[in-house]
Amino acid sequence: MSTSFRIKSGKKIPFPVFFPDATRAVVKSVDSQDIKNTGTQGILVNTYHLWRMIPTEKMRAMGGVASFMNWQGGTISDSGGFQVMSLVKKLGGKVMDEGVRFKSENSPSLLLTPEESIKYQLSLGTDLMVVLDDFTTPDATEKEARETVERTLLWAKRSKAAFVAECERLGIPKDKKPYLVGVVQGGFYPELRRYCAQELVKIGFDGLGWGGWPIKPDGSFDELTGKIIAEEAPEGYLLYGLGVGKPDDIVKCVMLGYNVFDCVIPTRDARHGRLFVWSGEGSAYSYFTPSRAENMSDLSPIDPNCNCHTCKNYSRAYLSHLFKIGDTIAYRLATIHNLRFYAQLMEKLRQ
Repeated sequence: MSTSFRIKSGKKIPFPVFFPDATRAVVKSVDSQDIKNTGTQGILVNTYHLWRMIPTEKMRAMGGVASFMNWQGGTISDSGGFQVMSLVKKLGGKVMDEGVRFKSENSPSLLLTPEESIKYQLSLGTDLMVVLDDFTTPDATEKEARETVERTLLWAKRSKAAFVAECERLGIPKDKKPYLVGVVQGGFYPELRRYCAQELVKIGFDGLGWGGWPIKPDGSFDELTGKIIAEEAPEGYLLYGLGVGKPDDIVKCVMLGYNVFDCVIPTRDARHGRLFVWSGEGSAYSYFTPSRAENMSDLSPIDPNCNCHTCKNYSRAYLSHLFKIGDTIAYRLATIHNLRFYAQLMEKLRQ
């Protein structure tokens, strides 16, 4: 079984890894040096959003997304599969076997195909690429879920063929090829999930991604689906918990064999004044909320067990003050802290 995530520089990052979302080539409110200083070892960018903003050849001419944002760590590009569900529903458009037609108020409609997604991700130069998938909504009927699975598998076959052809065309050597991950869809239907995972393995990928929604309708974590996907992954496959980001859920997934994670939770929660704080030994934690009145006079650090820039230099009272007056430095300091918390979580899990 692989014990590390390799990046193009030759460096290997020990598993598990958590990559915060840098959707449009930026983690909101912090720069690349801030991210590095937290011990965060990789970031995730969104193929769909960058594809709409920066053309393929221009991205390639800039040396890829890591060069573009002056980032020396690991990189993942997701396919835009989640946007298939969220933006087509919101803005209109159409999901077809050919691909996804997106509408926009300010520009012509765009067609994102599996082949175009692969081509663009290779221009991004990321270390791990996720193939385009048809997201199964949480409320999908079994018939609807089956349709998304079949389309996901159709797109996966086309993505793999495009990946092989483009790598050959670009002359990418075997040891420099990014990981290619297929996404398991099927909603809350265990046999559909198992079938999808088995068929993706037949196509041949470097890993399986847990797609769709990891939270069941009752609010609990869908551990059964995670287990099914892990059971179907061959020895040496990466197991990627797409969007799995609550610390408790990450711990559960690591116990199942998952080793790659991404989520907006640490950065989004930071900007909304919700900071993670260690509670004793292990992975137990609580929250610090700057808006609470008692924190306005608390001169202690946010977390005495944290060695981030924020905790070493500023008090709970000062951060509470910054949030109260709405100064944007509050978002930076809070984001730095939460990213360090997640980096520490990975360090604990590696032990």
